Amino acid sequence: MDRVVTSTNLQARIIAAIRKIPRGKVSTYGAVARAAGHPGAARQVVGVLRSAFGLPWQRVLGAGGEIKLRGDSAIEQRLRLEAEGVMFRGRRVNMKRHEFKPLKRKKLPTSKRPTTND
Repeated sequence: MDRVVTSTNLQARIIAAIRKIPRGKVSTYGAVARAAGHPGAARQVVGVLRSAFGLPWQRVLGAGGEIKLRGDSAIEQRLRLEAEGVMFRGRRVNMKRHEFKPLKRKKLPTSKRPTTND
């Protein structure tokens, strides 16, 4: 049976994914959506960042490490990232150096999976 995903559940997963991005690392809106289990939900990531407080919002960027905010918000985002040691190449973050790649859970071979003895 498929699990129904509510917007609250999706928001919680997005928030959890953003909170996992460590200081000095960045991720993209799309990568956060994938980490939350919902590829293609990059716009929802933007919505969560606009409405949730206390998140390290500066660590979430557009594709290719581009700051998508404009004006003073873009300046603030860049300054916050630079204060964390994030380096830029022109207007983009050096993704080779600073992209956060969450560890993927490895599936155990069938023979090593835990069993229940009920």
